[in-house]
Amino acid sequence: MTKTTIQAIKAAKNTRKLVVITAYDALFARLIAPQADILLAGDSLAMSFGGHSDTLPITFDEMIYHTKAVCRGASDSFVVFDMPFGSCASAKSALGNATRVYKETDASAVKIEGGTEKAEVIKRLTGNAIAVMGHIGLTPQFARQSGGFKVQGKDDAAIERLIGDAGAIEEAGAFAIVLEGVKASAAKPIAASVKIPVIGIGAGADCDGQVLVWSDLLGFFEAFKPKFVRRYLEGAALVKEAISKFADDVRSGAFPSEQESY
Repeated sequence: MTKTTIQAIKAAKNTRKLVVITAYDALFARLIAPQADILLAGDSLAMSFGGHSDTLPITFDEMIYHTKAVCRGASDSFVVFDMPFGSCASAKSALGNATRVYKETDASAVKIEGGTEKAEVIKRLTGNAIAVMGHIGLTPQFARQSGGFKVQGKDDAAIERLIGDAGAIEEAGAFAIVLEGVKASAAKPIAASVKIPVIGIGAGADCDGQVLVWSDLLGFFEAFKPKFVRRYLEGAALVKEAISKFADDVRSGAFPSEQESY
């Protein structure tokens, strides 16, 4: 497997759709990697596996730990480290934290939530040899401030703001942008407004690629199912069935068999 490069990601614009999937550990990173252009070590870990109601509680050290695991499991993959809440409060702190990511993990890039207000931060990082993926639209780290997870791009003014955000991020040197929770009619002009790939999640089919959280994609996360999620496997049901069979076999004495004993 040849590792994806930033140049290849940027060249995919208007030529092929990019596949982006989250990964949080070595086991699933290894399973996902052959089909993904980019693995995102996402702060969605806080909700998917931490049991939190939003992404804010995940710590920087926890993100470092999980990103190391992802990189070990998929050493030939382009891995993006999701900068957690509070780690990009200023350009100075963001640079220090992102430098630590590059020193302690094999991540190829970092992702930063926020639009025009984060352009200075992104510019500081890209100016110091750190690759950055932007993230605009519905930004989970702002959910408490904005009153929840709300769909964006509902009117012309909102679309113009998002186009401005995308342009500012591109100008600051980002190589790609995640566009989350945006009306499909808004996503199309936003994606067309920049020369770098726009990766959608809940943003319709006119983006340059799509990203999903793997536990949503495989049906392991049962707390809720966002409208934009398509389950390609009923993972939770399959796991429950297997665990139930194991428990039955233990209780009945059917496991372990003679062949499974030393």
